[in-house]
Amino acid sequence: MVYSFVVVAFTALLAGFPAVRALSNGVAKLPALGYNTWNAYACDIDENTILTTASLMKSLGLQDVGYTHVNLDDCWAEKNRSAEGLLVPDTTRFPSGFNNMTAQLHAMGFQAGIYGDSGWFTCAGYPGGFENEAIDAATYQGWGFDYLKWDNCAIPFDDIILQGTLGKYQRMSDALIQLSLESGQTPIIYSLCQWGWSQVWLWGAQVGHSWRVDGDIEANWASIASIINFASFITQATNYYGRNDMDILEVGNGILTYDETKTHFTAWALMKSPLLIGTNLSAITPETLEILSNSEIVNINQDSVVGTSISPFRWGLNADWTSNDSYPAQYWSGPSENGTVFMLLNTLDEPADMFFNLTESPWIRAGRQYAVRDLWTHTDNGTAVRNFTATDVPVHGVVALLLQDAGDEPAGIYPLCSVWYQCTAENGTNVDGA
Repeated sequence: MVYSFVVVAFTALLAGFPAVRALSNGVAKLPALGYNTWNAYACDIDENTILTTASLMKSLGLQDVGYTHVNLDDCWAEKNRSAEGLLVPDTTRFPSGFNNMTAQLHAMGFQAGIYGDSGWFTCAGYPGGFENEAIDAATYQGWGFDYLKWDNCAIPFDDIILQGTLGKYQRMSDALIQLSLESGQTPIIYSLCQWGWSQVWLWGAQVGHSWRVDGDIEANWASIASIINFASFITQATNYYGRNDMDILEVGNGILTYDETKTHFTAWALMKSPLLIGTNLSAITPETLEILSNSEIVNINQDSVVGTSISPFRWGLNADWTSNDSYPAQYWSGPSENGTVFMLLNTLDEPADMFFNLTESPWIRAGRQYAVRDLWTHTDNGTAVRNFTATDVPVHGVVALLLQDAGDEPAGIYPLCSVWYQCTAENGTNVDGA
């Protein structure tokens, strides 16, 4: 489905966009990198699965690239709380208890993550956390967990909850902050798995460290394209301590082609989404491992100087500001510690050449030339002057570039302005179209 936004109305929306007031409590300045169990295992999880996955992350070199979280998703609990109202791990699947498991993860150099729900029950029907936020926060911390994914199932009736989605998520945020103040321990990272229509990107940074922007990802191109399209309109919500979460990486799962997989990973990384692998690592292919291990892409996701996402500077196939689930924006850029990042997405169903003027990106200076680094071929590809063309970009493929200022452009270049609109000489002569 295609929607053409009225530019005036959309501009007014952006003008009213609140400044990001991040939950700056000393953790999660950068996106989380690691593993989440749900996409590969769903409810078929146990202690051995978690520890084996962590061992594989080390042996495959993923920990060295920066993947340091191992996060347990739904279905880990007994179906009922204890007589004292406490959550209880499934004693069959986690016979050693969580303290032993998290201690082993920490000893291996990982952080440990757990899952809960803001409603009466989790999405798989296990005990939820509504009205138990403080006791559950203390339980998670006591078990040694560093990260909490907080879901959105089994929502209480309005006359019970007496607040909107923001208030429902604020309850656990307040509990985690208070727990940290009282215990003196490092705050638990708080990831909002809020996938309803509550405009979470407007308020997420006041409550948590990341927030889901769309429904659950699926292992197909239509799902990837739809999420990229939706996220393209809210990139300004991402900065340090607060970011759009585009969901778990489907790298290596499903029916994505190699080029679609590269596009998926590149878009998630350069938009500064958390990068949580959802692939069964015991069956990982060399091609998948190569994609996940692209340190040049990961380093931009983990940029310690620039926390913002890349954003579209031209939609390409569609008019600018057009929402199209199947054909999202194609031309993106943004600043980084080491230069200007460009992402070109070929959303078409055939290979295509992709051309742009450098100064279409707001991060590029007129009158300068730029050294071009290809972040997938890992090669230096000469110097770009005024424009750049990527040739024969594969179907649903991606080009990721880092452009670094290489000094003034060569003398004598014509035309006098790379973009002719209002190109004017010192005497006032307008040279448009000359």
